[in-house]
Amino acid sequence: MGKNVGEWVRRKLEMMGITPYLFGDSVESVQQRFGVERSKIVKLDSNENFFIPREKLLKLVVEALENLDLRLYPQEEKQELRDKLSSYAGVPANYIVIGNGGDELIERIVCLFLEDGEQALTISPTYSMYRRAVIVQRAKLQEVSLKEDFSLDVNSLVSCMTAKSKVLFLCSPNNPTANQFKMDDVKTLIENFPGMVIVDETYFEFADYSVASLIQKYENLIVLRTFSKAFGLAGLRLGYCIADAEVAKALSDNVGLPYPVNTLSLKVGVKVLENIHIVKEAVKQVKIEREKLVKALNDIDGVKAFDSKTNFILFKTKRSSAKVYYNLLKRGVIVKKIGAVLNLQNCFRTAVGLPWMNERFVEALKETCSRLGS
Repeated sequence: MGKNVGEWVRRKLEMMGITPYLFGDSVESVQQRFGVERSKIVKLDSNENFFIPREKLLKLVVEALENLDLRLYPQEEKQELRDKLSSYAGVPANYIVIGNGGDELIERIVCLFLEDGEQALTISPTYSMYRRAVIVQRAKLQEVSLKEDFSLDVNSLVSCMTAKSKVLFLCSPNNPTANQFKMDDVKTLIENFPGMVIVDETYFEFADYSVASLIQKYENLIVLRTFSKAFGLAGLRLGYCIADAEVAKALSDNVGLPYPVNTLSLKVGVKVLENIHIVKEAVKQVKIEREKLVKALNDIDGVKAFDSKTNFILFKTKRSSAKVYYNLLKRGVIVKKIGAVLNLQNCFRTAVGLPWMNERFVEALKETCSRLGS
């Protein structure tokens, strides 16, 4: 094949419809491009949790490193974390699967339950990794739009179910709309779907309820969770899912790599669960600041912010999202530019930052809207 390898790779990617994951502007790029002092740049585009004190996390990491021999593969650490999660989630330990972040677990689920030519079903808009995982598996993905109020169109979802429908992804609370779906609607879909229903609860700590209590009633339910948001451990790539014991065993033992999660991440996960009060206090503060930020955004002419059950807020502006985004960057504020969400134009997503971060963001957005004309 020789010199034609590059062309072959490009053709394969084109045939599969896989495009690179698009990361937003980095702190470094904003600093270099606009000359904004690094300490004054506010990064709010990735839904990270800044309310977990960095120094406390570092202390737990140091404690986790004690008696840790990095020359050894993970041994009992995974079971120790499963036992801690069992108490936290209120389910038996053998219902829990540990993964290298939620994305890796999504890949495992798709690998186990989807084959070439079969169908996955999801909503739109929602988290983009479902599409990527399904495409890589060479299965088909059908998306059903949410209603204008961001609620589930249950009838349309049910009407799309066929004998080839093997996986249904529901992100609740949903990214990017930030709303949590009604429990009765979720139950209806679980009861009607012929395959596995994955409810992605990445943001459940910031929401009103969890569907994890339904696991023992519905064998076709998998609840996906992460340490990246409420626990503030996005950099360690640690996630877990809750499923029927037989499904959990298959996902743990038969699908994926032998050692998907490194020993340090497993030990830090245990340490954070042993200090769960830190997480609970952080979640409490996020909720307080979330309400303040929604109000502050809605007080700006030309801006509409939507209610949230997550640690981020969806908002829209009257002016071009491209122009608003550029002007925010110039002022050292990085948010997620989304564009259209259903029938809404010029939409953005912002994490709920610390009070000083939110103040700087709101002030920058006020200046931007004033300059562009609300």
